[in-house]
Amino acid sequence: MAGLPDIRLSDTKPGYSTKVLREQLQAEIGRRDERLLRFLFLQRDCRNLVTLLGDSEAEVSGGGNYTREQLLELTDEARGVDLGASPYPQFMLQFVRQYDERHGQEGYYPEDEVLQLYYQYCTENCTDSLMRRWYQLNYDITNVLTAMIARRQGWKVADYVKGDGEVQEMMRTSDARDFGLGAQLPYLTELMNIVEEEDPVRKERMLDALKWEWLEEETFADTFSIEAVFAYLCKLEIQERWARLDVEQGRETFERIISDLRSEAEVPAEFILKTIK
Repeated sequence: MAGLPDIRLSDTKPGYSTKVLREQLQAEIGRRDERLLRFLFLQRDCRNLVTLLGDSEAEVSGGGNYTREQLLELTDEARGVDLGASPYPQFMLQFVRQYDERHGQEGYYPEDEVLQLYYQYCTENCTDSLMRRWYQLNYDITNVLTAMIARRQGWKVADYVKGDGEVQEMMRTSDARDFGLGAQLPYLTELMNIVEEEDPVRKERMLDALKWEWLEEETFADTFSIEAVFAYLCKLEIQERWARLDVEQGRETFERIISDLRSEAEVPAEFILKTIK
């Protein structure tokens, strides 16, 4: 930890690589800590699973716990009769079956669905206190955002909130603007302000800033534990996601410019001159 570079949310490029750091950690940490970190990288497997369900020939990103071939095996097992003997997490198998039933239905967003199942799985199975609270934070934020969007759209909120805890029950039943959760979720006011942001990119940045600050506060005095390593990895993932999005957005912008230029090239010059006049 002492040898790793300092990273900030405002950095435009990742200060390190989660893949490289994970490889280094394999020689430094014990089995218990390695099992704890597998929960974190399982999120990548969930996203890859959604990609493969949409197109079994698609390329997937690396860095998860499972290979592309293993995820395809997982989908085959999920579509079998008996799920009990599978070595894969049950929630992923159940998600595949849910996907087969609901894919294409209005209001069904598979990546959102699998991430909510993932956060619930981690909060119920991860044994480390800080890590479990991190997953609970993300789970609650996702539920609150979903409930606010459902309320704004005039949908039945109870149909979109996941889980059976006190927080979820209050979201399902309360008519208060903050669902009566101001005491349970100290960041709720900030989260509600984020929801009002119209710019989707800025909204995502604000959400990640909220999570980044949470990690900073939770590990401020904790420098060398597995929790500090976990927090560092979470920050790196945030940085890498934005670096990847910037590249994708840049590519989309370039392709749009090329498309516009081609469209203009097909318009007769005479017409363009008349329009300008």
